[in-house]
Amino acid sequence: MGALFMTVSHLVRYTVNIGLLLITLIIAFPFIWMLIGSIQSLENVRSLSFSFDGLQFSNFYDAWNGAPFGRYFFNSFLIAVTVSIIQLVINIFAAYAFARLSFKGKNVLFIIVLSTMMIPAQAIFIPNFIIISGLNWYNTYFALIIPFCASAFGIFLIRQAFLQVPKEIEESAILEGANHLQIIYHMMIPLAKPTIITCILLCFISQYSDLFWPLIVTNSEDMRTVQVGLSSFMNDEGGSGPQWHILMAASTMVIMPLVILFIMAQKYIMKGVPGAK
Repeated sequence: MGALFMTVSHLVRYTVNIGLLLITLIIAFPFIWMLIGSIQSLENVRSLSFSFDGLQFSNFYDAWNGAPFGRYFFNSFLIAVTVSIIQLVINIFAAYAFARLSFKGKNVLFIIVLSTMMIPAQAIFIPNFIIISGLNWYNTYFALIIPFCASAFGIFLIRQAFLQVPKEIEESAILEGANHLQIIYHMMIPLAKPTIITCILLCFISQYSDLFWPLIVTNSEDMRTVQVGLSSFMNDEGGSGPQWHILMAASTMVIMPLVILFIMAQKYIMKGVPGAK
């Protein structure tokens, strides 16, 4: 009976592993095909075929020169880094207030903050656009940065990490004469480091990958980001249709910084998400 149970257990485990492998391949297939297509000819991409003969690494050169990607990358990194830094400061202070301070209406205010996560961005982009236009921020970095300077999800995530810090440690610091800023800097941030790094990475990825908002609030090449720049390869050139091989090469260039960033910070993401192992 025990041998039968072990056999069934191994069979189930192998079946689950094979199923997970198939799901992984299905999810990764678009990314794999993008990498393959980035060094193929247009004819091979259109015919969904792959050939080792005449691999076209020149596609990356053509993609880089097909649009001002130098400016696009500068804008994307500037916006993503700036928003991440501002969000980090605001989220940490807000999370500390919700986790450690006592003030009237704290719970109600926290519920209001969390409720904003249920509002789709498409539902509020018109009011946001009107505000941006009224402030004369259209086609400026302010329009691309200011609306994202705080994150309800980031506040929630960091607050949960702060709540896990024993109050005894904080009380000891207060007895030693530490103020709130010193407690945040010397205690809360080091003890919640994985969660904070996770929030920074998620914010950076979100801003770097955003297409909708930059497309709405910019109208010049100098303010475009890499995601908007990719759309330039979708135009019909000379009646030949989109240059899919160039588009895939450009997409590969755009996505590589995120892949490298994720690989470097994967351990922090796994540690910083509650319930992850």
